[in-house]
Parts: sequence; C-alpha cells; structure tokens
Amino acid sequence: METGLPKDPIMLLGFINMKLRDFYPSLDSLCEDLNIDRAELESSLKAVGYEYSPENNRFW
Repeated sequence: METGLPKDPIMLLGFINMKLRDFYPSLDSLCEDLNIDRAELESSLKAVGYEYSPENNRFW
C-alpha cells in the first residue's frame, strides 16, 4: 500500500515531526488520521536511532 510518506528515513523523520508539531497532539492521532501503521513507523525510525517521546510529541 502506498502511503505517500517519504522513503528516506531522515526525510520521514522531518515530515512526521513537522506533522506532529503543526497538526497532531499525539502519534496515535497522526497515525489514525493518515492511516499509518504506528508500529511500522516506529520501527522504521528506530532503525536509524529515533524514538517517539510522548512528552515532547516528537521523534528524537
């Protein structure tokens, strides 16, 4: 399934963090609205060293 998300993990990081900062109060709301598999997204970003911080609502 094509999600329209960037394939490059660093571009994906920037895209997701921008969406979280500007439009979504949580990762769950972003994933639900954009129909993204949260576990798959977290796995992709964890592979390049980033984890989601609920307190900061961003990956770092």
